[in-house]
Amino acid sequence: MRPLRILTWHVHGSYLYYLTQSRHHFYLPVKPGHPEGYGGRLGGLPWSDNVHDVPAEAVREQEFDCVLFQSRKNYQDDQYEILSAAQRQLPRLYLEHDPPQEHPTNTCHPVDDANILLVHVTPFNALMWDSRRTPTCVIEHGVMVPDVRYTGELDRGLVVVNGLRSRGRRLGADIFERVQQQVPLDLVGMGTNDGGLGEIPHLQLPAFQSRYRFFFNPIRYTSLGLAVCEAMMVGMPIVGLATTELATVVENGVSGYVDTDIDRLVAVMQQLLHDPAEAHRLGEGARRCAEERFNIQRFTRDWDAAFALATGTEERQRDSTPPTLVRGRA
Repeated sequence: MRPLRILTWHVHGSYLYYLTQSRHHFYLPVKPGHPEGYGGRLGGLPWSDNVHDVPAEAVREQEFDCVLFQSRKNYQDDQYEILSAAQRQLPRLYLEHDPPQEHPTNTCHPVDDANILLVHVTPFNALMWDSRRTPTCVIEHGVMVPDVRYTGELDRGLVVVNGLRSRGRRLGADIFERVQQQVPLDLVGMGTNDGGLGEIPHLQLPAFQSRYRFFFNPIRYTSLGLAVCEAMMVGMPIVGLATTELATVVENGVSGYVDTDIDRLVAVMQQLLHDPAEAHRLGEGARRCAEERFNIQRFTRDWDAAFALATGTEERQRDSTPPTLVRGRA
C-alpha cells in the first residue's frame, strides 16, 4: 500500500502523535490563534516529517486521498467551511474517541452514512453507540514510551486526568476526593494546578509516573485513556473502576485491580503501599498486557487496514490483522 495523503484535524494531540507514526502523510489545517481543531503541529510533541501544517484557507488547493474526521464539529461544520465540493466526495473516515455522553445506549452517532467508515477506539464504545447504517470497526490504542521502567519507590498513587475538578462526576472528581482522604494520591494533568501538581509534558510523564507505587483511575464513564495504556507500558500496576473498557484491560491479581466498590479499591491501594513486591509483580503483568495489546506496530497495521478499506486499496501485508468490520448497526 502506497503512503496516503490524509487530511485530519488536531483534536487529541497524544492520539494524533501515535496515529502519525505510520508512513502516511497527514495534513493539519491551521488558523491564526489556533482555535479548536486548528492547532496543527502544536503540543510540544516531536512531530515527524510526515506531518504537515496547511493554512485552512489553502486546504481547497491541496490533493488528498481521504479525509479523517475526529469530532462532530469536524463533520458537521468544518468540512463545509474549508473543503471543496470535490474534496467532500473523497473517501472519508470518522474517528470516534468517546462513548456517547447523552443516553449511554440509545444515542445515535452523528454519522449515518453507508459511505463513511466509523472507527471506534474501544469495543465498549462501539457497543454503546447506535451507529445505524454506518459501517464500523474498532482499532484499539497503540502507545510508545521511552526506555523507562517502573521503580515504584514513592509510597503514593498517581492519578492522571485533565481538568478533573471541572469535569465532575463522570471523570470521578468525587471519587478522587473520597479516596484521597484515605490514600496518599497525587493528581497531574492539564487544569490540575488547583489541588494537583499541574501538567507534566507528554514525553516526561513516563519517567515522572514510574516512581509512584500504583496508577489509580477514578473515571466512571469515558473512553479508555491513553494515560492508562502508557502507565501499563512503563510497568505500573493499575487500580480503577470496573467500568467501560477498563474492565477488560486490567485482570485482577495479574495486572492490577478493578472493582465497582470504592472501599475494596481503597483496601487494595493500601495493601500496595505496604507491599512493594506485590506492586512490582502486578506491574510486570500490566507491562506484558500492554506490550501485547497496545503496541504501536499493531496499531499502525490496523490503521493501514482501515485506510486501505476506506480508500478501496485493500492490499494486505501477511502480518496485518485488519480491524473487524461491522456493516450497518453496531
